[in-house]
Amino acid sequence: MPVAARIPSSAWVTGLTVGAVAAVTVLAVQADRGPHPTAAAARPSATASASPRPAPKESAPAAVPDGSGTGRRIVYSLEHRRVWLVDASDSPRRTFPVWPGTVDPDPGTYTVGTRTQATTGSDGVQIEHVVYFAAKSGVNIAFSAAVDGASPPPPASGTRTGGIRMKSADGSALWTFGTAGTTVVVVR
Repeated sequence: MPVAARIPSSAWVTGLTVGAVAAVTVLAVQADRGPHPTAAAARPSATASASPRPAPKESAPAAVPDGSGTGRRIVYSLEHRRVWLVDASDSPRRTFPVWPGTVDPDPGTYTVGTRTQATTGSDGVQIEHVVYFAAKSGVNIAFSAAVDGASPPPPASGTRTGGIRMKSADGSALWTFGTAGTTVVVVR
């Protein structure tokens, strides 16, 4: 009676891993081709102050700013208070308004370094999807979103903050796009 050959368990694990990676890749490509949601208006919360900061400029141009480089990158416009997530073919995948901190990064090219899933911001607000890319005069500069979706309260007089806040859905999109090593271009 012939004995069936036994397949080693490492071959099964390898086969299952390859299959799972292929399935995730297919799903990621399909998700990237689908519609991209926009964030709903932020709800007031207990962490928002009585006089929240004005809403980011919604009328900013949708086109990626000239002089912002080429290739896959995050573009941040100081003047328009807006971020663009730009793919490798120089097409904007998403753009959204932001609330800048009190310390602006200088115009130039940076690289995403450290990322933190969740922490407390220097203003005491719980934040998530923190993507650090610069430092200026001892202040770390990073993109982030308030966990409760609220706009940041006005900073106390003389407070130096480097957080560039955005709505929660935009923070999630930037977190997914802005992995370590991603280029960040800051323009006027």
